[in-house]
Amino acid sequence: MRVLSNLLTALVGLAHVGFMILEMFLWNGPIGQRIFAMTPEQSATTAVLAANQGLYNGLIAAGLFWGALSGRRDLKIFFLVCVIMAGVFGAMTAKLTILYTQAAPALVALLATLAARDQRQ
Repeated sequence: MRVLSNLLTALVGLAHVGFMILEMFLWNGPIGQRIFAMTPEQSATTAVLAANQGLYNGLIAAGLFWGALSGRRDLKIFFLVCVIMAGVFGAMTAKLTILYTQAAPALVALLATLAARDQRQ
């Protein structure tokens, strides 16, 4: 179960690397504009905010990888709970699908992490 916990945590980290790339580097291009249904004018006006958000996603990814690679349960729990809270907030304030793309995978990884404690390896 610990291996599954580490794997799922790393997968959530990879998703956040993807969010970072999208928000920091692809926001003003056709990919970012298509994904977020923005005009070029809208993406240009929000690019600085998106880049800042992308940086935060990169930092979250780093924490998730740190937890997964070190196997430290406390780190995994902390960063996964951060992702879940951000996902719930995003779903309530921006777009409901954030609940499924961000919060749900982190919840699955968190449950695997919590379950890993009960197993002796």
